[in-house]
Amino acid sequence: MHLSKSKIIAYRQCPKRLWLEVHHPELKKVSNSSETAFQVGYEVGDMARQIYDPNGNGETVEINPDRLHEAIARTTELVATSRHPIFEAGFEAAGGRAFADALLPIQREGNPAWRMVEVKSSTKVKDYHHDDIAVQAHIARASGIPLVSVSLAHVDSSWIYPGEGDYNGLLKENDLTEEAFSRSGEVAEWITQAQVIAALPEEPIVETGPQCTKPFECSFCNYCDRDQVLPEHPISGLPNFRKRELCEELGIEDLRDVPDHLLNEKQKRVKDHTISGTHYFDAEGAKDALAPYGFPARFLDFESAQFPVPIWAGTSPYEQIPFQFSLHTLGESGLLDHAAFLNLSGDLPTAAFTNALLGACGKEGPIFVYSHFERRIINAMISRHPEFAEPLKELLHRIVDLLPIARNHYYHPSQGGSWSIKAVLPSVCPDLRYDDLKDVQDGLAAVEAFREAIHPNTLPTRRSEIESQLLAYCKLDTLAMVRLWEFFTGRAYAP
Repeated sequence: MHLSKSKIIAYRQCPKRLWLEVHHPELKKVSNSSETAFQVGYEVGDMARQIYDPNGNGETVEINPDRLHEAIARTTELVATSRHPIFEAGFEAAGGRAFADALLPIQREGNPAWRMVEVKSSTKVKDYHHDDIAVQAHIARASGIPLVSVSLAHVDSSWIYPGEGDYNGLLKENDLTEEAFSRSGEVAEWITQAQVIAALPEEPIVETGPQCTKPFECSFCNYCDRDQVLPEHPISGLPNFRKRELCEELGIEDLRDVPDHLLNEKQKRVKDHTISGTHYFDAEGAKDALAPYGFPARFLDFESAQFPVPIWAGTSPYEQIPFQFSLHTLGESGLLDHAAFLNLSGDLPTAAFTNALLGACGKEGPIFVYSHFERRIINAMISRHPEFAEPLKELLHRIVDLLPIARNHYYHPSQGGSWSIKAVLPSVCPDLRYDDLKDVQDGLAAVEAFREAIHPNTLPTRRSEIESQLLAYCKLDTLAMVRLWEFFTGRAYAP
């Protein structure tokens, strides 16, 4: 059996994960966040081919999971006869199999030589990348490929896209040749050990632990947890609790058993109200915290997208690009108005977004947000659009964050130690439900919907449908803030 690189890396994380990958892959359950990460990786990988093969002379080896030997044979043929880039080059030897993102010819006299580049969508070299590269290099060299260097290329987040399809500079290479080549014996041991695990007739017994999420989220977690008796109130429900390892050493799994002297005031409050099943509400404290802020009261929420491969000139990889806002405005009379902005034109939306934001927010009244995100985006727009700098700075002076008020003055056991607006809302305003929305029910879905809407192949009817979904989602975010404000102040508003 030749184990794929991914299975060898799976063994490095957890032997049981490897065994399940080999014998019961149908038990996998891939999370939405993992699916998104895969899509980001594909996007960066596609662009890497354009960067490393600008003339289009290279070849991408076709990989059919049912006929991998054909991809291996084609790679062998290309290595022997081609002097152009090879993408998804496959090779197997020494019990392992791997596919290289890019195999690039080196021009030199004498025997042909190649260098290998592995492309990652991260913005730096991570610890586990070193193992990845070591495995890749070991198998390639064992298969007979005249490999003289190996590098890891990651996204350079400081690079600014100049436009016109010029993506040179998107990727930053790191030469890991010396380290990777020196670990060949170590990798051989991993493969031998992994082969033993893969050949076991029954799955190895491995307790769940940190390896379930580090360095990757394991897709078999649901399977491994199926028979696990979880504590009624796990210590993960304690906010910002830094004594978890100590509790694990003491055999403490339930927050009810955590000694009070290990807890700060907020953690103690969570513990007490979790045990009693009661909620905490410092009504006077919340009311006093909001008393200095008058009318009109505005409630603001942004949606933004990050592109690993920038699509607009002048933007950088993973830069937050705001494309939507919702603003509810509550007058002293109780009248509630709503304004919204959403740009699905496909053009860079930041200037229009900023201009509309300044117009909608007016010149007076507090601007309530939930978390520091909106403040961070406004600061970014000050840098991107200096022509709006002064009025944007005025907006910053008016921002009031409701999150600390919620955190300091309210807690319900259903929150599970979280004060996100989606955690607080069900206990305060059970009639407002995100799961009543169609398709777009969270920020991740909003970003995916935006990317679909601005794609040139998206039909107008579908774009219109997405527009309605995004507007409804963002509007609910700010309506939720209005309702929280109502709860914290004891005031009412006209529906």
